[in-house]
Amino acid sequence: MTTIALRKMNGLGNDFAVLDARAGALGLTGGQVLWLGDRAGPVGCDQVIVMEPSKRADVFMRIYNSDGGEVEACGNAARCVGAVMAQELGRESVAIETSVDLLNATRNPDGSVTVESMAPRFDWQDIPLSRAQEDTVAIDLEIRPEQGPPLSKPSAVNVGNPHCIFWVEDADAYDLAAIGPTLETDPLFPERANISLAQLIAPEALKLLVWERGAGLTQACGTAACAAAVAAHRKGLTGRNVTVHLPGGALEIEWRESDGHILMTGPAALDYEAALDMETLALEPA
Repeated sequence: MTTIALRKMNGLGNDFAVLDARAGALGLTGGQVLWLGDRAGPVGCDQVIVMEPSKRADVFMRIYNSDGGEVEACGNAARCVGAVMAQELGRESVAIETSVDLLNATRNPDGSVTVESMAPRFDWQDIPLSRAQEDTVAIDLEIRPEQGPPLSKPSAVNVGNPHCIFWVEDADAYDLAAIGPTLETDPLFPERANISLAQLIAPEALKLLVWERGAGLTQACGTAACAAAVAAHRKGLTGRNVTVHLPGGALEIEWRESDGHILMTGPAALDYEAALDMETLALEPA
């Protein structure tokens, strides 16, 4: 029987099936990702992460959302993969390659992991948006949900993947599960978008609820926390160091002034390790 190493991991409840394919190509199909992500099945997760060889870094991280589609970035997963590689290599800092970035991950003395990522992008073409916007701090988008006041003028930013952040007085006043799918697939977002409701709760703190593109409501989204912190500073709401409170816990975000890079610090947890039978996986639908 041929098996592949499976680690079930999570960052603030945002959970992953991490598969180690560094010894050979895996080539997951959309159907196999759906099977792995199905919470009624043997694994169940928000994202499937495949660790592959890299010529530029210590590891390449391939990311699939639970809907079967491959995506560019996942901050919480980067912390988990960083923790795995730091322990394996006996180093505090490691490099992780993704399809859009080269990340640095550092294991801190308290067990948390800090991931340093690319400078955010704000031009409407780079997010991307389907039509020109004068200023992506407040884009031309409005929705009138059945629950809660109208939502309008969100911020848009790309931090390796596209994000749309609505600024609200009370994030709990909305049914994000109801409006998230509509906003994610709005024609303004040709590659779809992650949708967040952000509430300023202190001078340097945000409450954030996230509808994640291709995954739905999530306990935590690292890239959404980064995007919201950056957008909050651009709007003049906070400084460059922000604590972002998500349903699963808090992330510390720094938007470094010297080079524009984003530093995200938070936990990475191993739930269990197992050997996945490749023959069983091969039987799952393509």
